[in-house]
Amino acid sequence: MSTGKNDVEIDDDLVAEEAEDAAETPAEVAKTNLTKRRLIDNLLEERRLNRQLAEYDFDL
Repeated sequence: MSTGKNDVEIDDDLVAEEAEDAAETPAEVAKTNLTKRRLIDNLLEERRLNRQLAEYDFDL
């Protein structure tokens, strides 16, 4: 009977480890999505500033 109890405890540990791995994955995805968004925002800002610089009248 004690062997059956040990098997149940081992199974519980495996389920707990899988749950921890699953919880980390969405955080990593969100982090990479945020990183990509910041990169895109920076590129758009750079384009906007370059356009403003090109249109600026230096002969004021």
